[in-house]
Parts: sequence; C-alpha cells; structure tokens
Amino acid sequence: QVQLVESGGGLVQAGGSLRLSCAASGRTFSSYIMGWFRQAPGKEREFVACISRNSGRTYYADSVKGRFTISRDNAKNTVYLQMNSLKPEDTAVYYCARSWSNWPPHAGTEYDSWGQGTQVTVSS
Repeated sequence: QVQLVESGGGLVQAGGSLRLSCAASGRTFSSYIMGWFRQAPGKEREFVACISRNSGRTYYADSVKGRFTISRDNAKNTVYLQMNSLKPEDTAVYYCARSWSNWPPHAGTEYDSWGQGTQVTVSS
C-alpha cells in the first residue's frame, strides 16, 4: 500500500500564501492521478484539485480556481498545492490522495489512498 504524507500547513492571515507538499512512498507514483481534498470542522469533505499523470491536465473546484495551483514532480514522488490569496473559508484539514479512476476524478470514492492531512488555518 502506498503511503502519502502531507506537510506545509500552518496559520496565515487572509491574503497570504502557503505551499503544501505530499510525498508518496510508492514505486509507481507516475502511474496515478493525484488530488487534493479538504475538510472543515462540521463540514463535508470537498474536492479541491487534481492533476494528471504527466502534469498535462489540471482540474479545480470553482471555489479555488485562479488562487490555487496544483503541480507534481514525478522524479521526487511529490505533489504540491500552492495556495495564494487565502481566505478564512479556506480553513480546513487538507488531504492528498491517489486515484485509479478516469479523468477527471473529483469524487472521494475515485481515490484509493489518502494521507493523514495537514491543518491550514486562515485568520481574518
């Protein structure tokens, strides 16, 4: 089973930026679509973004489009989420995940491996 470990979360003021990283232990990292989800207290988990195997395609939730950028470095088995112009409503635990499914997977059921999450808190 692949292991995914997120890092880079923290506390920032509205308008600030953070970059999240997710390191994967699997030997077939480049064979999978990778995605980011988030979950705020008392809310349902929601899709944020995903990226294709060769980085050629990306897909974003409307709530983050134009502010967040997903990228990957297959040589380092790492996927990133650059978050700019952060808003208080971005506060959540952010999870990276691996998908076996067809493009574009934006449902949690289309992902088979998950990290433990990293906390992002945006103050007003």
